[in-house]
Amino acid sequence: MEHILPNSVLQMSTIFLSIVIEAFPFVLLGCLISGAIHVFLTPERVIRLLPKNKVLSIFLGSILGFFFPSCECGIVPIVHQFLKKGVPAYTAFAFMLTAPIINPIVLFSTYIAFSNSLQFVFWRVGGSFLIAFAVGFWLAFINKEEILLATIDSDVSIEKEACSTQPLHAPKASFLSKSKEVLTHGIDEFFDTGRYLIIGALLAAAMQTYLPTAAILQLGQTKLLAIAVMILMAFVLSLCSEADAFIGSSLLSLFGTGPVVGFLVFGPMVDIKNLLMMKRYFKGAFMLKFVGLITLLAAAYAYLI
Repeated sequence: MEHILPNSVLQMSTIFLSIVIEAFPFVLLGCLISGAIHVFLTPERVIRLLPKNKVLSIFLGSILGFFFPSCECGIVPIVHQFLKKGVPAYTAFAFMLTAPIINPIVLFSTYIAFSNSLQFVFWRVGGSFLIAFAVGFWLAFINKEEILLATIDSDVSIEKEACSTQPLHAPKASFLSKSKEVLTHGIDEFFDTGRYLIIGALLAAAMQTYLPTAAILQLGQTKLLAIAVMILMAFVLSLCSEADAFIGSSLLSLFGTGPVVGFLVFGPMVDIKNLLMMKRYFKGAFMLKFVGLITLLAAAYAYLI
């Protein structure tokens, strides 16, 4: 059978499997965390814990990823669950943008990939914070449109109504029953989100196989074009944030510092599989603005370095 298929199809299949195998554990972990949030985090507790000040709330969301590390492969279900529990969008998305970058594993892999240099670690973390704050500010003070799909909005309303109608002295569920509920919700979320990961991985593999890489590399003659090429490569490759620094370091001599930093900052925030998973929960118009804003900010940051 393998002799009948063209080499390009076999190559695409290999890339597809590598993306799926690399991403699945993180998606599963993200869905289990989502299940734990669903069971243990009540809207009342969220309101009590979050700062009332919007700027402080954005800052809190930006640093949470260091203490609750998550790969970008599994971040979307967690953010969706945060929003269902009443976490403001500006806090949830600040977490979404920084968590895949500032978690300790990614920081260490970036440090090792660039020959034990802290410079790229600082640039990567600094870029993620700047973009997270800018997007958080946009969501807090500028964007007035609803971001969740209508079906998701109704689910949130039903859940909040159910919480409000529960008797004040309802018997507490045992830890075992809550753990079972976490697993049930996490597995349901995994199969619901996993199909978008499969489609995203297939698209990423096809683009990696059939997109003329040599022609793209020749475009990076000027800094601005090099940044555009590296941002496009980050989107197409859809690498896990724990591994992308090693690819970025191998392209350093070809593209230069600024474009590589743009690659390291943009990749964990926007890629094919993430967008398809986001499409499950968020409106298309919001996603276009969200991706456009991140692209402009990442490109400007990379150009200034």
